[in-house]
Amino acid sequence: MTDQCDSIVQRSMGSEFARLHSRIQEQYGITSVSQSAFIGRGVMEEVWHGRWYTVPFLFLGATRRILFPETGRGIPFEIRNYAYLDDLGRETVTWKRVFEFPRRTRDFDEYFVYSERQGGPVLYAGTHQHLSVDLVFEAATDGSLVVTTTRQQVHVGPFSIPFPRFFSGDAWVRESFDEERQCFLVDVAISNRFWGRILGYRGWFRLERVSCSLEDIPDGVHPIRVVGRH
Repeated sequence: MTDQCDSIVQRSMGSEFARLHSRIQEQYGITSVSQSAFIGRGVMEEVWHGRWYTVPFLFLGATRRILFPETGRGIPFEIRNYAYLDDLGRETVTWKRVFEFPRRTRDFDEYFVYSERQGGPVLYAGTHQHLSVDLVFEAATDGSLVVTTTRQQVHVGPFSIPFPRFFSGDAWVRESFDEERQCFLVDVAISNRFWGRILGYRGWFRLERVSCSLEDIPDGVHPIRVVGRH
């Protein structure tokens, strides 16, 4: 179990956490003892995917809320950050995103924990946590949070194996706060070194901090399966 005095991102970034914009510090400072959650709503100005040969993988990922094949502009968007202890006692924070496309709604679920074994943050993607990704958090000069991914693993039954680089996607996320508009700006891009662009989106949202005890976390927030390989 992690030290509950500091959030996952605080532990990961150390003193660099203080360089983030104060609103971003607030968002990523919640823990399982914060008694609160963040609900954000806004618009993704552009949602895109890569060339035609990436689409079958996007449909496959959509079955586990890891990826999705839809694209568009002006897409209503929601993000929900909840903090809790998972079934293994690890401090966990959700990145639950909802995209309201014209013909259907798509969920994009991620859960991140602090790995004591690795001494850093790990993200589990999707409802069944079949894919895990090591994360790197950095503060940009303007106070933005930049997140990149490194090692990736696939978890099937009792086995965990490295995800082949030929198929894996490298993610880049930048989140900043616009003082004039009083909203968060987000830019996400997932790409593969061989296949090129896979999926991405950019837009804005406004966050509301709400009172939320561990008992108040809604059904459907927790993953169906928890993987404890880190």
